[in-house]
Amino acid sequence: MNYTLNQLRVYTQVVRAKSITKAAEAMHLTQPAVSIQLKNFIGQFDIPLVEVINKRLNVTDFGQEIAKAAEIILNEIDAIEHKLHAHQGLLTGKLKISIVSTGKYIAPYFISDFIQQHPGIELSIDVTNKTQVIESLENNEVDFSFISIMPNTQKFNKVELMQNNLYLVGGPNNTFTKKLYGNDIFKSIQLIYREKGSGTRQVMENYITKHKLPVIKKMELTSNEAVKQAVMAGLGYSIMPSIGIKNELANGQVHIIPVKGFPIQSTWNLICLKNKTLSPVAQAFLSYIKKEKQRIIEEKFSEHEYV
Repeated sequence: MNYTLNQLRVYTQVVRAKSITKAAEAMHLTQPAVSIQLKNFIGQFDIPLVEVINKRLNVTDFGQEIAKAAEIILNEIDAIEHKLHAHQGLLTGKLKISIVSTGKYIAPYFISDFIQQHPGIELSIDVTNKTQVIESLENNEVDFSFISIMPNTQKFNKVELMQNNLYLVGGPNNTFTKKLYGNDIFKSIQLIYREKGSGTRQVMENYITKHKLPVIKKMELTSNEAVKQAVMAGLGYSIMPSIGIKNELANGQVHIIPVKGFPIQSTWNLICLKNKTLSPVAQAFLSYIKKEKQRIIEEKFSEHEYV
């Protein structure tokens, strides 16, 4: 056998993505380049590593074993490079983070100073919904995730960051003028939901179920920004994190409707797999977060509204 490190990287990325096209996009390569590297790699094995069934790429059991072995080899190579750079006084390598969609309003503030302090670090951020964020962690595709709702499992370590407040909000023309409403307000409004798998939706549905609210579901949208635009346009109301609408609140484009029992509260967390061996970069980032999180919160976020 005469496989190269580049072939190992291509193969592991194809296994993760289960698609040559998606692997090429992730690696910033052309699809033919990835196809050639993959063909040259799997051609060195007498047992199939992948199969194409109904135009879909499937990894065989043997192929999964080879992918795990390739990951170990690549991690060892990365470790050698990290040790070399450490002796040179540099912190280099990749930091891979997945973020739930509403987390994009807070995560950059917890990351930016660290990246500026270590310009040799390559940062990769994937913004998606909670279900896919957890999958990326479980599949060892990322180092950390920012989430507001912890999964019902003991697989993860967490560092609590800051409070997440969710309110009932309406557009600029809403006519609710009382100082405080009860839960019966939900009988007269139509709610806009996030898609299934969203952490915001989970918080919302948990509250609705717990308090047996008589809600009217208006529509379902696949991003916080889409929900916000729909609320601003007067298409309905929603329960949204205040961190994601602070500019619109200041501009009068949305309004918080005061409801007894609100805000609904959750906590932003940085999480990682318990059994994962962190790279030097990931270890440094974790230490940075534990040391600097309170300073970041005090400097970047309003104490009254978000802490």
